[in-house]
Amino acid sequence: MVFVAVVCLSLLALDGWNSWQAREVQLRQMNVAASNLARAMAQQADDTLKAADSALVGIVERVEHDGTGPAAVERLRKVLAAQVDEFPQLDGLHIYDQEGNWVANSRRTPPQNLNNAGREYFIFHRTHEDRGPHIGIPVKSRTSGELLVPVSRRINHADGRFAGVALATIDIDFFMKFYDSLDIGEAGAVALVLENGTMMTRRPYSPEMVGRDMRETGLFRAYREQGAVGMAFIRSSQDGTMRLNSFRRLENYPLFVSAALSKDEILAGWWRETLWHSAGVVLLVLVVGFVGWRLVKQFELQIQTEAELRQARDALQTLNKTLNTLAMEDGLTGLANRRQFDVTLDNEFGRAMRNASTLALIMMDVDCFKQYNDIYGHAAGDECLQTIGRTIAKVAGHRPGDLAARYGGEELVVLLPNTDVAGAVILAERIRSAVRDLKIVHAGTEDGFVTLSAGVDALKPVPGAAQPKELIRAADQALYAAKAGGRNRVCASMRPVPA
Repeated sequence: MVFVAVVCLSLLALDGWNSWQAREVQLRQMNVAASNLARAMAQQADDTLKAADSALVGIVERVEHDGTGPAAVERLRKVLAAQVDEFPQLDGLHIYDQEGNWVANSRRTPPQNLNNAGREYFIFHRTHEDRGPHIGIPVKSRTSGELLVPVSRRINHADGRFAGVALATIDIDFFMKFYDSLDIGEAGAVALVLENGTMMTRRPYSPEMVGRDMRETGLFRAYREQGAVGMAFIRSSQDGTMRLNSFRRLENYPLFVSAALSKDEILAGWWRETLWHSAGVVLLVLVVGFVGWRLVKQFELQIQTEAELRQARDALQTLNKTLNTLAMEDGLTGLANRRQFDVTLDNEFGRAMRNASTLALIMMDVDCFKQYNDIYGHAAGDECLQTIGRTIAKVAGHRPGDLAARYGGEELVVLLPNTDVAGAVILAERIRSAVRDLKIVHAGTEDGFVTLSAGVDALKPVPGAAQPKELIRAADQALYAAKAGGRNRVCASMRPVPA
């Protein structure tokens, strides 16, 4: 009987341990899922606000340059309407003078005698000289009654005095359509919150939640304690549900997002499986006379369960690798992004130092690209960068170790291990010629076509004597020389390469 008791107790203990491990695996998987949801929400919000802010930059520049005379306002209204048509996330674009009076907007029938001097964003710009973007608290439109997210920039007179505000509004419903597409279960929740604690929007949606102060909630306290990225189990102050919250700050704007999955829903499947599994073990204990046959079946079920868990883990690892790959690629050009370039530069710099080999860098900039965007529009500018990116990848992609990347804006780079200045100059000339041969029409250049300028540098790293930033700085100086020399040319750094 002692042996039977030991066997039964061992079976119960083993079952309890396995069930607990399955619970931990389930929670870890949901941690990753919530984190991925938060990352997707942060990227969507960042991209949405960036599109609105990009439109404002051009508008502010136009107003400060052309003024707000009748002819300028009419041209400006057409530009505002075109921008709203181009970006579906924009509800409207508006210009206010220094008194808060409506000067121009993107609507076909502008409202009359409206003054927004009392709005939070207008007061902010009137009292702050900062020229950067401002994300204001949600407002209710006086024309449509819809709740809107305001993105604004200050307009100045030539002497720096306050001249008014350029405003872009985003319908909160734009965010809600995206949030409704996320699979967060029946009791899940997602939210977009300003860093000052103001709720922008939330799913499940309620108009009363928009603009609510969140500073005393567990979510906001956890965000303040853990920083830009975090994870915590928090009981909701809205409905009392315990949720696994993953929060993440936007990369470029003072907001953070939260993706929250109900703990009960996360563990619901585990509870069902555990109850059935435990019932089987109890049955085995009761019919111990048939323990041999029952144990074999139980072990088979155990192996199958573990195999399914491993498959789920492997699938999750594959998904994470795919997400990491996407995170290292520039979404517009298909080249490596700045993050991958920085990582590769550090790795290749260390390898060149260990092998006493040369590392070269080509830094390129599309000539007069701002004028190209002004003449042909941002959509055409994006298509131009995509074409140039494909050309660079084709010309510079012959060696496995070489890396072509988008450095930022219209700046592109090619990193060349085991290459000296002469070899890098040859490749840079090929790229320059290939881009010129594309014959992309550009009325803003003397040549009449899109061209690029390039700066080249190479070094042989010596421990303690050189840093990766020196290679970037020297190539950038050479690029500046190419620009100053008339553009559409390649210049090499004059710094000698150590032997």
